Amino acid sequence: MTGDALSRVFSALSDPIRRDMVARLAVGDATVNQLAEPYDVTVQAVSKHLKVLEDAGVVSRTREAQRRPVHLEAEIFDLMTSWIERYRRQAEERFQRLDELLRGLPDDIEPIPPPHRAFTPPERGAPT
Repeated sequence: MTGDALSRVFSALSDPIRRDMVARLAVGDATVNQLAEPYDVTVQAVSKHLKVLEDAGVVSRTREAQRRPVHLEAEIFDLMTSWIERYRRQAEERFQRLDELLRGLPDDIEPIPPPHRAFTPPERGAPT
């Protein structure tokens, strides 16, 4: 998956209506009219949302006689998960190194308090 394709997927999922549609499609395929039911938007607006999801590879549409159900392409999430997992592992490795460093510090070190600075309010009319 190229960076541009990954950007399209994340961009497509940035809209709450599209995320909700994806969640509903995870349960099963649905028609545009079925997907439009819970929203206070037109079927045309739902179709535009689906076009964004389709262009990003998140959903596909098939033809079954007169129906055109929308299908969730779950494989795209495997690719996204792989991309996310790579950075999660890197972050986890950094935390493990920090834990090792902190375990190596002596327990009896007293924290050094920051220097105390007296607050002096600015003179009236002086620039701040």
